[in-house]
Amino acid sequence: MFAHDAGRPPQCTLAEESWEHHLLKLEMAGAIRAAGWHADMEVAAHDGTWRADVMATSPDGERRMAWEAQLSPITVDDIRARTARYRAHGIGVCWVSPHARAPLWMGEVPSIRVRPPLDDDPGPWMVDDGLAGFDPAGGRWEFRVEPLPRFVDWVLRGSLITRRALPDYRRVSRTVEDVYEIHVRDLWWTSRKSADAQVEYERLRLRREAAARAREAERQERAAAAARRRSERAAEHQRRRAEAAERGRKARAAEEERGRAARREAAQRRQAEEERRLAREERERARRAALERDAARIAAAWWGRLSPAQVEEMFAAVREEAEEDGVVLGDPGAREGVPAFAYGVPLHGGGLYGVVRPCPSLAVLSPQLAFQRIFVRNAREAHELTSGGIPPWRIRDLELPDSR
Repeated sequence: MFAHDAGRPPQCTLAEESWEHHLLKLEMAGAIRAAGWHADMEVAAHDGTWRADVMATSPDGERRMAWEAQLSPITVDDIRARTARYRAHGIGVCWVSPHARAPLWMGEVPSIRVRPPLDDDPGPWMVDDGLAGFDPAGGRWEFRVEPLPRFVDWVLRGSLITRRALPDYRRVSRTVEDVYEIHVRDLWWTSRKSADAQVEYERLRLRREAAARAREAERQERAAAAARRRSERAAEHQRRRAEAAERGRKARAAEEERGRAARREAAQRRQAEEERRLAREERERARRAALERDAARIAAAWWGRLSPAQVEEMFAAVREEAEEDGVVLGDPGAREGVPAFAYGVPLHGGGLYGVVRPCPSLAVLSPQLAFQRIFVRNAREAHELTSGGIPPWRIRDLELPDSR
């Protein structure tokens, strides 16, 4: 089961719902608790008219608000009806969609769209749609993007309310990844300040339009009088046109000169940037050359951090792991590191099984390490390798005691 519907069974377990649905419910519950409210999952009405994914209850027990993770398709009429059932019980509600595109009911009921963090991003879920502020200067609603925990806290504290956009302000634009989008939103989560700003802007707009109509009437009256004088002003008009043409010629000449100057400056900037790039490349070549000269000494110091017993302990741990994988490793002999693997020791068993303890300082000289399984003693050594540019998923921490 991917989401709720009016006829869903009275019990809903993790086994019956998608992982995405369950994860979103946990995120909402955590945000509610972080805001100081109580959060309970799968709370049903006594009469069976609704069942909330997550029910937020104020510390004094006086207020409740349902948070619904809506993943499956639902019509606008159905979601309005479910919202009305909550309101009939004195319960607020916020519908939450994790889809990449806004569902049809976005902006029809109190709702938001959220996006999870990227795989390598430990940050929070973000509210990407449904939250807006009114720009009194531009006279339009603008999307706001905020962390989900902050949004939940604002809603529960009453800092955010739902407010309908007036008819002339329902079309909202934004650019996402260089793509210009236009959306129609009827209902927003917003601040009282923004809600008041929309009303005030509309009031001023109507006043401006009335003033514009008055000015247009006056302009027409002046145009009628000006028509009677037009013949008298013909000569003056021709003179001014000639002067304007001369000014235009001079302006174009000045603009062309500014363009030439701008192109010269751009060429100078490109040349300076190229020189900086070449200098950076030269510094990098020098750094790599220094590493290559001192590689043997650096590697010896790296392996010198371990006693012979610790070295043997580490190779024994690798052999045990290989046996669990069904691989029989060949004996590496003298345990000598290979320069091609940043002085790590390659182990073979029907092919290259992995590299034991390459030197982090020399990893930049061995780009092929990024494609090998790498064994280290513990988390500290793993951190040194990731700092040297090795992907963390390539590193196997053997969880052995720290070296001396």
